[in-house]
Amino acid sequence: MSKHTKHRNLERRNNENFAPNEISILGTNCNTISNLVSKVSQKLSNYKLGYFDASHAKDVAENKLSEFVFHHEGNLNITTTGSVNKFQRRLDFAQFDCVFINGNHYQGTQQILILDPAKEASILKRVAQIENIQFVVKLTKDAVYFPFLEEKYPQIKGIACYTIDEIDKIAKHVRSLIQEKTATVKGLVLVGGKSTRMGSDKSELNYFGKAQKEVAKDLLENSNLETYFSVEKVSENTAEASKEIHDKFLNLGPFGGICSAFQKDPNAAWFVLATDVPFINAAIIKLVLEKRNPSKVATAIKGKGKDFPEPLVTIYEPKAYPILLQYLAQGYSCPRKMLINSEVEIIEIEDDFIRNINTPEEFKAAKKEIQKL
Repeated sequence: MSKHTKHRNLERRNNENFAPNEISILGTNCNTISNLVSKVSQKLSNYKLGYFDASHAKDVAENKLSEFVFHHEGNLNITTTGSVNKFQRRLDFAQFDCVFINGNHYQGTQQILILDPAKEASILKRVAQIENIQFVVKLTKDAVYFPFLEEKYPQIKGIACYTIDEIDKIAKHVRSLIQEKTATVKGLVLVGGKSTRMGSDKSELNYFGKAQKEVAKDLLENSNLETYFSVEKVSENTAEASKEIHDKFLNLGPFGGICSAFQKDPNAAWFVLATDVPFINAAIIKLVLEKRNPSKVATAIKGKGKDFPEPLVTIYEPKAYPILLQYLAQGYSCPRKMLINSEVEIIEIEDDFIRNINTPEEFKAAKKEIQKL
């Protein structure tokens, strides 16, 4: 008898305790930890970083009003109520490349251990939380490894070690930890649209000697991307079905296809490519991959004469998935709307490359032009 499962076993994002990428800092007083985070963050300003700490106030009045104070330069101060709930924090921190945690108060899955001679008892108290030391920081040059640390971690002296004033080296090491968590890019070719104006499936049109969906797939695979077709229904052919992602978000067009890809693999970045833009070529695919900015929600192309980005020649980062779902919860299923209102890396190219072919007349003209190239 098969075991009954109440909930569907969905693929989950690789979250840690609070965020997809977190580093707790412990071993010294809280002011030294926060100062270190501040200095390192200034060196890593191209990343989106967060800091999670506990208030040291003895008495705090219950907050009756949540306040959101916005400054026109983009700073937002929030005062509200809440609890330390790992599921809510994962939503709050989903957009950050790295979240630093004050390890004196909360446990992180990766640690930076500061050796402070005055805090030996504090480290001993939290030694069980120290399971994945990334590097050690000595508060003073003559700071020593405590005997209980060497006993639990015989290899600890072989771990990278810096002094507290070596901010450049510490920032460089943190940068490498962020880069290690950069998502792999996979390809997604959007097929199976209704193609009402064309009167036939646009993904099957032949511009280059074979179906355009195969051309688009080749463009992505030639850049070493594991590539799938986004389809309404999975093919009955097992071999073909293995490279297809069928819509789980029905009747939402490309938006549903993108969300379905993220449901299959929420830890990948997805390079989405439509089949009605036949002038997109290998050089543009290469350019988008080279200019990719994983710290942004997405990397998209935009015509130099266009007002808005092209959502169907875009790399969507894992952090885009919860944002797409938030838009869906508000009743919007337009990926361009999400891009316009999010932090996106924009790559401008000539307008002629971004021509959507939607009618039989446009197809004939485009094919004739392509044959002359």
